[in-house]
Amino acid sequence: MASQQVETVKSAGTGAPDSLSRRTFLTVSAAAGGGLLISFSIPGFAEAAESGQKAAERTYTLNAFIQIAPDGAITIMAKNPEIGQGVKTSLPQIIAEELDADWKDVKAEQSPIDARVYGAQFAGGSFTIPMNYEPLRRVGASARAMLIQAAAQSWHVRPEDCDTLPSKVRNKKTGRTLSYGALASRASHVKPPDMRTVQVKDPKDFRLIGKPLTGVDNALIVTGKPLFGIDQSVPGMKYAVFEKCPVFGGRAVSANLDEIKALPGIHDAFIVEGAHPNGLPDGMQITLQSGVAIIGDTWWAANKALDKLKVQWDEGPVASQSSEKFARTAADLSTKPPAKTLRKDGDVDKAFASAAKVIEGSYQYPFIAHAYLEPINATAHFQDGKVEIWVATQNPGAGQGAVARTLHIPPSNVKVNLARTGGGFGGKLGTWYMVEAAYLSQRTGLPIKLLNNRRQDIQHEYYRPAGFHYYKAGLDGEGKLIAFRDHFVTFTPDGEKASDSADMPPNEFPAGYVPNLELGVSMMQLGVPTGPLRAPGDNAIAYAFQSFLHEVALAAGKDPIEFLLELYGPPRVIHNPPSPMRFMRLPEFDTGRVRGVLEQVRDVSGWGKRKLPERTGMGVAFYYSHLGYVAEVVQASVAPEGIVKVDKVWAVADVGRQIVNPSGALNQAQGAILDGISAALGQEITIDRGRVVQANFNSFNLLRMNQAPPVEVHFRITDNMVTGLGEPALPASIPALCNAIYAATGKRIRKLPIDPALLKST
Repeated sequence: MASQQVETVKSAGTGAPDSLSRRTFLTVSAAAGGGLLISFSIPGFAEAAESGQKAAERTYTLNAFIQIAPDGAITIMAKNPEIGQGVKTSLPQIIAEELDADWKDVKAEQSPIDARVYGAQFAGGSFTIPMNYEPLRRVGASARAMLIQAAAQSWHVRPEDCDTLPSKVRNKKTGRTLSYGALASRASHVKPPDMRTVQVKDPKDFRLIGKPLTGVDNALIVTGKPLFGIDQSVPGMKYAVFEKCPVFGGRAVSANLDEIKALPGIHDAFIVEGAHPNGLPDGMQITLQSGVAIIGDTWWAANKALDKLKVQWDEGPVASQSSEKFARTAADLSTKPPAKTLRKDGDVDKAFASAAKVIEGSYQYPFIAHAYLEPINATAHFQDGKVEIWVATQNPGAGQGAVARTLHIPPSNVKVNLARTGGGFGGKLGTWYMVEAAYLSQRTGLPIKLLNNRRQDIQHEYYRPAGFHYYKAGLDGEGKLIAFRDHFVTFTPDGEKASDSADMPPNEFPAGYVPNLELGVSMMQLGVPTGPLRAPGDNAIAYAFQSFLHEVALAAGKDPIEFLLELYGPPRVIHNPPSPMRFMRLPEFDTGRVRGVLEQVRDVSGWGKRKLPERTGMGVAFYYSHLGYVAEVVQASVAPEGIVKVDKVWAVADVGRQIVNPSGALNQAQGAILDGISAALGQEITIDRGRVVQANFNSFNLLRMNQAPPVEVHFRITDNMVTGLGEPALPASIPALCNAIYAATGKRIRKLPIDPALLKST
């Protein structure tokens, strides 16, 4: 793939949140500082002593995150789920840097699930790094301070007379050293420092942070070692498949259970009533659904039995819903005033009446599935009023609570073992599969491994919601945008609130940058569950807004990059509303960072300077997503038969002052961009009679290797809070591609996925 380059610049204002504010510190302290540092070291020491373990073999826990053995082996816990975003490497990397550990001595392990000790443990929203960067630095620095104190005691010197080398403490006056392994026992009795005041490194002294490190699980992955949720097994377990009504919210009435139970390798089959008698909850709230469970001695036997299964379903009211009807209803609603006004600035109607030019355009995008390569699975064993679960999930804590509620047991009786997840993209923030496996184990009295087949994965989850945007823009005589209107038609599960991930913020750009603006919304009833998918909301809204703004720029007779720069204006900090995430405060929005990435992507891509072949074009887009500022240029070619080929992508990302692991960062940025291109070229979930039409990857198309373009990523380092990278690079890739197609063919992509038939040369 392509190269990664880093440029360091100064920014107008840091906008850094107080990630160690008192509220956050109290959480961090309860997890890894203050008393808990002691409570985690002394009990472990006492238990080892009681068992008669020899001191030479004992492992010492300096805090909940770090264990040091006498031989110098250092185990560092990764607290958040690993779903391919690289946090099982980057989180220990942060701790190891401040601990001053030699990376060759470090073994990274997935931590237990315990919010009281580790705080929030989930993977979503690109929040893992911004939430944990500063606290984990202090975790490592605290342990390092304890090791220095232990060495100072051994040498009868002051701690100030000591410093560290990789995995060693050094006496600065004599040059003597003691390894961390030799100091571990004494250090486990040292009073931990205050995490708020412990000294962390100057970034110029970093040895590990900022260095590309290979993923800690890479060798296991490429050699096929058991690692993922799908690899888990327990003695005596049976395999389960769980068939649900094809129509969302439907329930099983009867089935040929006796025939199924008579099949070879089938242990049991039964109807599950489910916990949703009045329809299916939206988004991540899905728990136990109605359906038919088949329990087999092997998964093959259980899955094969589905061929013989005959179920009478009560399909319910959602059977009347379809993608075709949604499109017709949206078109009708677009001719009427919006049901609700999200934002209104100035006098839009008056501005349109005086405009020198008025541009109108409509854009729509479909439902799409998460399409994780590792199918949904969970293994559970219920016994003696408790259940243990082995699962690949983004949201283990929420799953623990959902299982407890469904099984009517205390959350403390639910133990969750977190496996590596083979792709999640937001889809495994849901926890229904954990509930299903636990329920089936409780009901059968057996350890159960639940595993979806691909059809079930695609046809029974929550989806990125579809949406419809009807735009109107007004330009004055100088091509300046003076009026903007969007009538957004979206979905509601209850007639009041928007479906999960189907809303739009009132400050969606260009809101706040146009004197006369109106954002309105109308909603259609939806029984299909929706929820977050990589860069929720942004992955669709960016396509619509950035495509239309490109259209407006050309109507104004302006270069699209210059048009965006003019709209955003001079570098300045703009107040953002409070974050919906209670555990952190969002930084202010900085138009200088927008300008920085747009100008740099213009330069590195050769924007406006390349001589391109016929039916080849370049498109640009910028989007601010999940705290990241990303501008992208796509070059694409369109064959006479309408087939689109993406030739290359240039991306410039500003995600703050530090890239923790450049190798992982490049992987995430490139992967997000390719995800966006994949969605644009071939992904669509079609609803017909309340059910999903697509059933596998032959009808829900993922990007093939021969379609993947080179992606050149540049990281622009600015003095701002450190930001995650799982999502920010995705949104801009779709409109940049669609704008490139317009440059190549003169045809607008007003509906996703891209239809080659509309791009054929005439």
